[in-house]
Amino acid sequence: MTQRLIDARPSTIPNRAKKALRILYIAKHALSEGHADGQDGTHATYHAEIRQVLCGLGLNLVVADRYEVLFDKPDVDFVFPLLNRGGFLNSEMMLPLLCNRLRIPYLGGSPIIRGLSDDKHLTKTVARARGLAMADWAIYRRLAPIDAQRCPRADRWVIKPNASSASWGIRSAHDWAGVRDAVATLHAEGHDAIVEPFITGHDIEVSVITVGGKPVILPVMIVEQQDPAQLRSYAEKRDLAGKPQSYAIQPYNDHARLAEIHAATQALIPEFLPFDYGRFEFRIDATTGAIQFMEVNLNCNLWSRKTIAMAARLGGWSHAELIETIVAESLERNGLIPPKSLKKTVPAWQIAATGGVPAFAGS
Repeated sequence: MTQRLIDARPSTIPNRAKKALRILYIAKHALSEGHADGQDGTHATYHAEIRQVLCGLGLNLVVADRYEVLFDKPDVDFVFPLLNRGGFLNSEMMLPLLCNRLRIPYLGGSPIIRGLSDDKHLTKTVARARGLAMADWAIYRRLAPIDAQRCPRADRWVIKPNASSASWGIRSAHDWAGVRDAVATLHAEGHDAIVEPFITGHDIEVSVITVGGKPVILPVMIVEQQDPAQLRSYAEKRDLAGKPQSYAIQPYNDHARLAEIHAATQALIPEFLPFDYGRFEFRIDATTGAIQFMEVNLNCNLWSRKTIAMAARLGGWSHAELIETIVAESLERNGLIPPKSLKKTVPAWQIAATGGVPAFAGS
């Protein structure tokens, strides 16, 4: 059983718009040569690659690597924001806020939606209200008491910054003293902390983009670990560990479970619309096979070697087609390019093994 893309075409930006619209691409390493960074690892390579893709599409591109470029209104029509981890709490909201202040349209969700997805506790609260299965958790806000009574029952816990990305700051513990100390350390570093049971298993990653003005689920991927009991680290995800990766990102082709994953993702998508692109993450228990929701990453990593690009390739799209589609759909949503004909067929990701039943076409 395999997933593939059926009867779907990437969206394109009209040549006239490519020349006329000035698009600001802003990312921490947007001006780099693509070499891995000592702190951010291959994130620097990713930022440079996106710049190259945007240039290759023939866009009228302005490139910057600092928030300050949006303190006063620049001569641009649209912003492609990738300066997400700005070195301070909730920095994911900064660029959308600056754009809203200047009334410049931008790629991705609004500040409040970006904040919702960035706050793992709030995202889980919304997901639970939508009926998604998930492990219990506890949020320990900085400067609030670290109450043992609120900690979920488990034999092993994961403790991480409530607004972290790429597993930055993640750690585990096997007793309350370890949990308490880990939370206190994160508080001292300026972060809220979220605590949840560790699930021995693998991550299921569901990428969602907009095609034809509607959210579409890309082929589902699994991050399969050599040791499902291992805690994946920031250093490993950013290629800073100095050793081969202990996991592989592969297509997830368990048809029975795909239906469950699609349904859960469909249930949660409306809470974040419009967001242009993002990744909905689940965890599959290696022992029981149970699938539980974990988190949402809007404006997720678009690097050609990461999940969303791999899912697009599985569906028959190139990396450049994926990026152009994401930008084109946002430009159209923001009224910067004319809407497509209403008669155009809305493409849908489908599962070949089901005989052509759509995974989700946003209907």
